Amino acid sequence: MLNHCFLCRNEDLKEMLESSKESLKLEAMKRIVGLIAKGKNASELFPAVVKNVASKNIEDPNQLIRASALRVLSSIRVPIIVPIMMLSIKEASTDLSPYVRKTAAHAIQKLYSLDPDQKEHLIEVIEKLLKDKSTLVAGSVVMAFEEVCPDRIDLIHKNYRKLCNLLVDVEEWGQVVIIHMLTRYARTQFVSPWREVSYCLSSRNTLVVMAVSQLYWHLAPKHELSIITKSLVRLLRSHREVQYIVLQNIATMSIQRKGMFEPFMKSFYVRSTDATHIKTLKLEILTNLANEANISTILREFQTYVKSQDKAFAAATIQAIGRCATNISEVTDTCLNGLVLLLSNRDETVVAESVVVIKKLLQTQPSQHSDIIKHMAKLFDNITVSMARASILWLMGEYCEHVPKIAPDVLRKMAKTFTSEEDIVKLQTVNLAAKLYLTNSKQTKLLTQYILNLGKYDQSYDIRDRTRFIRQLIVPNEKSGALSKYARRILMAPKPAPVLQSAFKDRDRFQLGTLSHSLNSQANGYLELSDWPAVAPDQSVRIVEVVEPAGAPVFGKSKPGKSDEKFYSDSEEEEEEEEEGSSSEDSSSSSSEANLRFVLTSFCVHVESESESESEENSDDSNKSSSSQSDSEKKKKTLKNKKLQQQKPDSKDRYWSHAV
Repeated sequence: MLNHCFLCRNEDLKEMLESSKESLKLEAMKRIVGLIAKGKNASELFPAVVKNVASKNIEDPNQLIRASALRVLSSIRVPIIVPIMMLSIKEASTDLSPYVRKTAAHAIQKLYSLDPDQKEHLIEVIEKLLKDKSTLVAGSVVMAFEEVCPDRIDLIHKNYRKLCNLLVDVEEWGQVVIIHMLTRYARTQFVSPWREVSYCLSSRNTLVVMAVSQLYWHLAPKHELSIITKSLVRLLRSHREVQYIVLQNIATMSIQRKGMFEPFMKSFYVRSTDATHIKTLKLEILTNLANEANISTILREFQTYVKSQDKAFAAATIQAIGRCATNISEVTDTCLNGLVLLLSNRDETVVAESVVVIKKLLQTQPSQHSDIIKHMAKLFDNITVSMARASILWLMGEYCEHVPKIAPDVLRKMAKTFTSEEDIVKLQTVNLAAKLYLTNSKQTKLLTQYILNLGKYDQSYDIRDRTRFIRQLIVPNEKSGALSKYARRILMAPKPAPVLQSAFKDRDRFQLGTLSHSLNSQANGYLELSDWPAVAPDQSVRIVEVVEPAGAPVFGKSKPGKSDEKFYSDSEEEEEEEEEGSSSEDSSSSSSEANLRFVLTSFCVHVESESESESEENSDDSNKSSSSQSDSEKKKKTLKNKKLQQQKPDSKDRYWSHAV
């Protein structure tokens, strides 16, 4: 029943493809793409699709149908249609619609994955599309370039400046691809390049900001790197997935450039709501930023982290304290004392990690800290974590001469519980027995033989092999030969102190923001950044000659003079000139009269206004008769003013009067 329905659906799609309506064709194409995306078998539609796509839809007037047809055709993973796909891509690359040309750039990658032998033909199409000036096409064709021929740098020469200019207007994901490509290009073509792309640091797309940041990191001078700091710190307010990638890149940067992020140290303080992997990365960055000036602040912050309920994070904090003690000699003793206090913590994980870190720190100066070794020996019975117990046993054996009375007693306790210990503890017990046998054989000879006998029949073959080796090395007999003479030099040789370093120290060999950098392992398709060239390559390869089109307007030429022939006769022109002269004289005389009239009128009004103000000032001292007389005079003056105002010139005359 289901097969029958599916066949009916295929017949409907065929009829829709044969239809003359654009809407039905477009809907059929969308449904076929959906079937292919879901993994369903659409092989029966193959002839109809190829027929319609190759013959009709590729040349359809609607750009959406042309693009959809090419997308469907390139999604059919059948080698037999490779020639048809190649012809369709070439035709679409010259389409008038930038949307169709963008689809052609996407189809290049699909065709290359289907048939890599078409590489040379596809490179020709890529070279043509790289010259496209549309921002819609730029990102897609650069992505095709990165997939098909990333080593053909010569294709970028003529288009380098154009891509730099188009970068600000390209869509966000296209910006990311172009920036990564330009980073590789600059490392091969310039000795010390720089181009301002800081406007992209304010992008809302996180990947664009990361792409610009890695471009600054790999190309910019050191004094210009501070511009990316605020943008990277701003990204820490995003989702935890974004924070994880950003913090990884900051951790790599902070190893080489501590000054970049030191002013923003508080931004890396751990919050209670952070996930464990986010906390660990922030802890890594704080450790990288530690120096003599801020170590006291960072250690106070670490004291809070040690009390965290997250055991893995607390253990990582103890390791960070050990790194600070190793890198900054001024606080080594302070860190050691703090770690010794943690040995009395109720949490076994904290105690075990403290023992491991103390063991590494004591290797730097063991003679000065014999009291710490004795204190750790006293706590040995209460420690249950196998790694911590093995670390204490290693310290006892390595520095047994500093604790000659305590080490044999520890070996005695281990002989009782040897069979129930973990393999790593058993191995260190055998080593401790061998070292005590060489330095204090009177007290430990029988204990050593007993432990070696237990190890001889242990279930682990590693323990059995180590036991046989130690027995032949320290107990001389006829079969041991000359090797036993050098047993002390072999077992008691001074060991170099371990170097506590960041896990991100070697990640700078990968380009920032890439999958290889995140995994700390080279992923498939990773393109390494080349070294800076010793001599700058020829810059003329990026010069593009501008060819002026034929028939272009020519600027700078003088206009042709007017013809000497006159349309009117001389007599008519003379009459017109006389009329114009008389009219101009009349207008000038009338305007002068109007100007004079306006000046006189304004002067009279001004004089009368002054007289009015004087009469108002003297009105208080006058009697009623004088006031009535003044009122009658005012009425006469107002009537006179109205008559004068009626004789004022119009606005044009007023303008010319002021101009005069």
